[in-house]
Amino acid sequence: MTDKVIENNQVTVMGEIVSEFSYSHEIFGEGFYMMDVSVKRLSESYDRIPVMVSERLLDVSQSYVGMLVCVNGQFRSYNRHEEKKNRLVLSVFAREIEFVEQVEESSKTNQIYLDGYICKEPIYRKTPLGREIADLLLAVNRPYGKSDYIPCICWGRNARYASNVKVGERCAIWGRIQSREYMKKLDEEHVEKRVAFEVSVSKLELVAEEQETLEMEGVAEKL
Repeated sequence: MTDKVIENNQVTVMGEIVSEFSYSHEIFGEGFYMMDVSVKRLSESYDRIPVMVSERLLDVSQSYVGMLVCVNGQFRSYNRHEEKKNRLVLSVFAREIEFVEQVEESSKTNQIYLDGYICKEPIYRKTPLGREIADLLLAVNRPYGKSDYIPCICWGRNARYASNVKVGERCAIWGRIQSREYMKKLDEEHVEKRVAFEVSVSKLELVAEEQETLEMEGVAEKL
């Protein structure tokens, strides 16, 4: 059961470690720390992606800034309470980390696959230049009754398709994780620069629950 659930949230990012470790939290005596990995886009710009690392994976007392890594894991979310409301915080939860000598031009440096449920009405709009955009919020199940809530953004034909999906429908998504800076207005006099993270969708499709049921029945018959 656990392996099946983990398959619905798969991330691989490759890039340069650009921050020291910062302490996040501890669970059952295991400490977790945050670091940032800079991942190059095709456009020559970069995404700065937060990665959560267990102290059992890396020696967190050491500095790895400037080193190149390949991280495999999951894209996870949790709610941080601040300013009298909850803020969705996203990061890559590392399951495997491998140091690499270089990142090849042909390497798939940023890829994600999600299989979850639409949990909010899609928001479809057009830019001033006429480009179509749709925002989705996908709930991806974890073991033990937990879920991650992942914001996704679609463009063009994907946006038109996404605008018609319904809350509760199951959807598979392929894409990449991107970071985006924005200015948050705190009050009449103060603004703060923040970074949002989302999945830029390259492909999406609805998953037929009936097909999954038939597959499970077929497995049961073989048993």
